[in-house]
Parts: sequence; structure tokens; C-alpha cells
Amino acid sequence: MKNIYKKINLLLVCSILFVGCKSGSEENNEVAATTTQEQEQEKGLKDYYSEYFPVGVAVAPNSFEGKSKELILQHYNSLTPENVMKMGEIHPEQDRYSWEAADKIANFARENDMKMRGHALVWHQQTGDWIFKAQDGGQVSKEELLQRMKNHIDTVVSRYKGTIYAWDVVNEAIADNPEEFLRTSEWYEILGEDFIIKAFEYAHEADPEAKLFYNDYNAIIPEKRDRIYKLLKTLVDRDVPIDGVGIQGHWSIYSPSEEELRKAMDMYSSLGLEVQITELDVSLYPWEKERREMREDESDEFTPELQEKQIEKYKMFFKVFRDYKEVMTGLTFWNIADAYSWLDYYPVPGRKNYPLLFDEDYEPKEAYYEVIEFEENED
Repeated sequence: MKNIYKKINLLLVCSILFVGCKSGSEENNEVAATTTQEQEQEKGLKDYYSEYFPVGVAVAPNSFEGKSKELILQHYNSLTPENVMKMGEIHPEQDRYSWEAADKIANFARENDMKMRGHALVWHQQTGDWIFKAQDGGQVSKEELLQRMKNHIDTVVSRYKGTIYAWDVVNEAIADNPEEFLRTSEWYEILGEDFIIKAFEYAHEADPEAKLFYNDYNAIIPEKRDRIYKLLKTLVDRDVPIDGVGIQGHWSIYSPSEEELRKAMDMYSSLGLEVQITELDVSLYPWEKERREMREDESDEFTPELQEKQIEKYKMFFKVFRDYKEVMTGLTFWNIADAYSWLDYYPVPGRKNYPLLFDEDYEPKEAYYEVIEFEENED
């Protein structure tokens, strides 16, 4: 009888040990799976594209709070001030600079070891009226305007030297009219083509280490692409200190085509210039330049059909970007998530747009997963 009990006890012990070992193994597998899942969740766009290019975002000083801050830190490793470094904001009067907002963004970049792009030194909009006016109220002279431009660039670029690695030196100088070359702005009226050359020269003098970019929209559309190429080639041929071209990337589910995008990338990079996508968003609506009111027959619903079209565009754009990783040195989204986009107010105020990879609750959209799961999607 004792031998029987011993055998029974032995069997019970073995059973318990077996069950215990199995449970421990399953628990270990579950822990490992959970850890892997958490690690994947902690990864962001910047991590998936670490072997390709920095991934940035346009921000405001109030972006560094709550969900917005969390999303920035998880997904981006480069910042661009959306508005606060434009001349009218940072230099509102001839003898007065406003540093607080720009400094806040620069400090955040430094504290979190992030790259930073400067936007923008010379632009025909948001300049401040004083820059073009003489003391008598008339138009300022060419000599005086050049001096004002130099003072502005010297002061702003020098302040952020070592923090800002790249500047949009001249923004949107090509005319919208296909029959014209350069935009008829006060910069051009007073200084002629020299305003572009001098801006780059002054920026290079202020920070010889900074990368200097020409930045423009509709840079993929053939007729404007060709005029931008003409300008860039002129600058390169004249040994102007320019390093790259910024393609703004305010695109839509309707355009550009893959062929157009690749052609533009080929043309710009053939000049020996770096290419960056500086202001990426993918609108649900066709391109419009002029502001207007929302029509009664319009809807701003983000339908499943529109979602699918946006997914396909994002998938295509990022496939092209990866193919051009040798010449593409940066990508910046224009705004953080669909909770806020400048496209909610332009060109149709009050018409909601959903142009980014994160929704109104700062959660990833389906397009996000197409962008990061590219290893499975590559041909």
C-alpha cells in the first residue's frame, strides 16, 4: 500500500511540476509578446525612418502640451516653427525683435536633442510693413533695403546658430502666373533678382555651417517645376551658397502623380542639391489658391472612400521618398494631427480637413500603418 501511495504522490508531484513549467513558459511567452508590442507602440515615425531621413513637424509654442507633446516626442526628431520665425512675427518693427515664441521652440529642440529648421528668412508675405518703407513714407531705396535684409538675417541666423541646422532662406519667389518667372513682390520690385542671391549670401555669412534652402509650393507641377529648376540652376551656376530645395508638399488625394513626383526629384537632385519635403499634408480637396466661402453643396465628411484615397496617396509618396533616400535629407509634416491643420482655414474657412497621419484624438490613422509597414509592402 505504501508503495502505491508513493507512486501516486510521485505522479501528483510530476503533474504539478509539468503544469507549473507549462504555465511558466506560457507566461514568459505572453510577457515577451507584450514587451514586443509595447516596444512597437513606443516606436515612432522617426524610428521607422531612421535609416532614411529625419522626420519633422511644424509646431507652435503651445504645441508642447498634453497629447500634442507626447506625439511630437514619440514620432518626430525635427521641428519647424510654423509661423513665429517669419519676419513679421520675429521682427515686427525695425528696431524691435520678438524672441520669446521662437526661443521656446528652439529650447524644446535643444532639450530633446531634436533637429530644427528655420522658416523663413525672406518671403513676400508676413514681412511687416516697415521693411519696405522709407522714413518719409515712400518706398525704401535699394541700398537701404539690402541693409535691412542683411541686419535681419544676421541677427536671426546668428541667434540660433548651432541649433538650427537648415534655413528656408527664400520662400515662394516663383510667380503663380505661368507666363511670368519671378513673383512681382516688393522684394523683386526694389531689388530685382539680386534679392534672392543676396539673401543666400547673407545667410551663409551669418552661419557658414547651416544648410540653405529655396522653398516653394506646387514644385511638382511641370510648368512651375521647370521655372523653379531654372532659378535653382542659375543660382548653382553663379556659385550662390545654396544647398537644397524645399518641396512644400501641400498635396491632395488628387495630385501629384507618382510620375510627376519622380521627375521633379530627378530634376532638382541633378543640380547636386539636397531635396527636402518641407510642408507635407494630403488634403481631401483639389488645390485652390484663392480664399472663398464654403458652398452649400459641399461636405467636409471624411468618408471611407476619401480615407482609402488618402491611404493610397500616402503609401505612394513614401515609397518614392524611400527610393530617393540618397538625395532626400528631410521630411516635415505641416502640423501635428487632424485636431488642427492650417487647411481647416485655408482656402475655405470652416471646412474641416483631415490631411495628416494622426486623427483628431492624436491616434494613428490607417494611412500611418501603410507608411510604417513598408518592409512588407516593398516590391
